[in-house]
Amino acid sequence: MQPNVLLDALLAEAGMSHAGLAAHVNQAGRTRGLALRYEHTAVTRWLKGQRPRGQVPDLICEVLGGRLRRPVGLDDIGLGAADHPVSLHASPLAGFVDRAAALWRSDGQARPQLLTAEAVTGTPAVIPVWEWENPPEDADVSRDGPNRIGPEHVEILKAARAHYELMYRRAGGMATRDRIVRFLGTETAPMLRGSYPDDLGRRLHRATGSLVAVAGICAYDSDAHGLAQRYFHQALRLAKASGDRGLGAYVIALIVNQSLHLREYRQAVAFAEAALRAAGRHTTPALAADLHAMQAKAYAQLGDTQAALACIRGAETAAARIHPGSEPDETGYVQPGLVNVQVAEALLSLGDLEAARVQAAAAVGTPAHDRGRVHRLAMLCEIQLRQGEADRAAAGAAEMAERARGMESLRLRDRLRAVREQLLTSGCSDARETVRLIDGALRVPL
Repeated sequence: MQPNVLLDALLAEAGMSHAGLAAHVNQAGRTRGLALRYEHTAVTRWLKGQRPRGQVPDLICEVLGGRLRRPVGLDDIGLGAADHPVSLHASPLAGFVDRAAALWRSDGQARPQLLTAEAVTGTPAVIPVWEWENPPEDADVSRDGPNRIGPEHVEILKAARAHYELMYRRAGGMATRDRIVRFLGTETAPMLRGSYPDDLGRRLHRATGSLVAVAGICAYDSDAHGLAQRYFHQALRLAKASGDRGLGAYVIALIVNQSLHLREYRQAVAFAEAALRAAGRHTTPALAADLHAMQAKAYAQLGDTQAALACIRGAETAAARIHPGSEPDETGYVQPGLVNVQVAEALLSLGDLEAARVQAAAAVGTPAHDRGRVHRLAMLCEIQLRQGEADRAAAGAAEMAERARGMESLRLRDRLRAVREQLLTSGCSDARETVRLIDGALRVPL
């Protein structure tokens, strides 16, 4: 059985205890001639995934709907038909918001099954992207709720996104994830359930989608790939509600990056193509450069040299059109040198070591924040080791270890471990000292 996070979230929103729900269900049952004697222990079993019998699911809907002053259906309380899952896009936007808030609440409670869930592949992975790209659009996202929402709330969400993105870059996704998830549950969910007109609602959903995407990045950095994917799919749905195609393309770029990590190379190519196609003129030069570069990496892994080189040319052409200050906040990660390191990785997969080295050296020679510099140094180290320049690689690896110190990121640790193993087999005289530095950076458990 899977925990019923939707019922749990609605109980919390209604401010009702387990005993309170049981008592109200018993009372509602009496009006239908039912002699029910539920206690709080029964509600606990329902929350753990047990399905109540007979008319009880309808009674739960009646009780919670009365308390929340809105219609509540079986799907809303997690007791709909098990063999007919509700699509995030097919359900009304309000229903999606409730499901999203349920995930944030469940994640905030550190449910272990969320962290260990695997990412879906095939059709379940494709449907959210297809639904983002295709009609119908949200004609009206206005909402009537208990609290009035104004432009100041949108600004709060934007400030939160900037704050948590900076924290992620400095401290890593593992240290940041709990904080951003708590903010989503306590601050963001009540905003989405408030009262706002359509135009403000679209700005609100855009700001929320951008924030949720950062939560997905932090989950990805924590190696919780199923959870990260759910956040990315949520962000994509929120982007559609906002009407901002560029934001949706940015979210798909995050999905493409995860697909590459999971070695779903054909999926990565298809998703990147969908983003470029659907966003069209709303695709900024920075985002286009990143999408083309990731496509190049995917094609290189698939052994399609011609397609990979064509995508490299597309990435370099788009990168030349980037104008600092003209990009939205979300694409700020496409710093100078990022395309170089992406291209270097594609060229390395194609076996062109010298061309890869030129690109990796250009990336390392460009200023970057510590997190980005660790990844760039790792790429250059790998190329230098393959070319037999272990001494230079050891020096770069030492800088990697120092810059990664204090960051709680499984992705960075993966890079450090890979370089460590390569150094140990290099026979370099400086390798053991550098390995000790890396071991020091890895010593503290996350």
